[in-house]
Amino acid sequence: MKKDSIVAGLMLASLVVSGCRERPAAAPAGTGMQAMPVQTVAVALAPVAQSSDYVSTIKSRRSVILIPQVSGILTEIRVQSGDRVKAGQELMTIDPRQQQATVESLSATERQKKALFDYNTLELDRQKKLFEAGVTSRDVYEQEQQAFQNSKSDYESAVASRKTQEQLLDYYTIRAPFDGVIGDVPVHVGDYVSPQLSTGLTTVDENNGLEVYIYVPTERSGQVRMGLPVELRDNTGNLLESTRIDFISAQVDSMLQGILVKAPVHATPEILRNAQMVNARVIWSTSPMAVVPVLAVNRQGGQSFVYVAQQQNGQFVAHETPVTLGDTVGNAYSIRSGLTPGQKVIISGTQFLVNGMPVMLLGG
Repeated sequence: MKKDSIVAGLMLASLVVSGCRERPAAAPAGTGMQAMPVQTVAVALAPVAQSSDYVSTIKSRRSVILIPQVSGILTEIRVQSGDRVKAGQELMTIDPRQQQATVESLSATERQKKALFDYNTLELDRQKKLFEAGVTSRDVYEQEQQAFQNSKSDYESAVASRKTQEQLLDYYTIRAPFDGVIGDVPVHVGDYVSPQLSTGLTTVDENNGLEVYIYVPTERSGQVRMGLPVELRDNTGNLLESTRIDFISAQVDSMLQGILVKAPVHATPEILRNAQMVNARVIWSTSPMAVVPVLAVNRQGGQSFVYVAQQQNGQFVAHETPVTLGDTVGNAYSIRSGLTPGQKVIISGTQFLVNGMPVMLLGG
């Protein structure tokens, strides 16, 4: 009897253990993902410029290459590239000694001719009085008149020759033709320069009259018009000046296959200078487009997308939405396609989001 009780107790314990192992586990209280707090902004329309960028050149309306008018050795260079000069300021000197000797020789000849001319002037006056008094014959008086005319012509010729050579002497001093800025100075003291060698001594550019030269492709010719806005920017995109087109060429440049347009430049020389390369943005038109902050845009595999907060089953979820980007507008991207005004775009924590993930809106 005692043995049967023990066996019955073991069987009951076995059934209890078996029942505990087969009972299913209880489901957790929350079966969905936890909503992630995010900030959003509503997609809005903003005026966005439709534009094209072209590498362009700043040029001066008044610029000159200084070419020597005489031959000789450079003995002095008084300026450096970038110097500001005034009209008439001495820039360089070509050795003038030989020309000075020529002028001095001609001056001596002129003095001789002047002495003879003065003598014949007095002599003519004396012979005239003698002729009128009947002391000398007409033939003697006419000979003196001829001598006077000859000496006068010789003297005037000597004066003209001396002045001509003095003018040439002035060419040995190179002066600034107008107020401006010195360009490159490719010559050195001791160089032989000559008009025949076409040696450019330097350039002088007037920075008060600058304009930008833009070559617009011929396929854009129908859109080019006077007054179009132009933004001049440096290599990093910083705005240097805003201006407008005031010249359109009637011809196509055969080499560049473009149409030359110009716009005035008023920036100071510290910002823009002659021959400087800049990025010219021609603004064809301005139209309203959807814009989103730059931080909202993600890229993957060459595709740009944003997360839009959409309502689903009573809660918001992050919906991955492909977009086509346009130009930047400040700290935002314009959107060519993919979004409509009013949609809530997520701008925080986008690196942690996945498509369909529940989100909790903190703003927007």
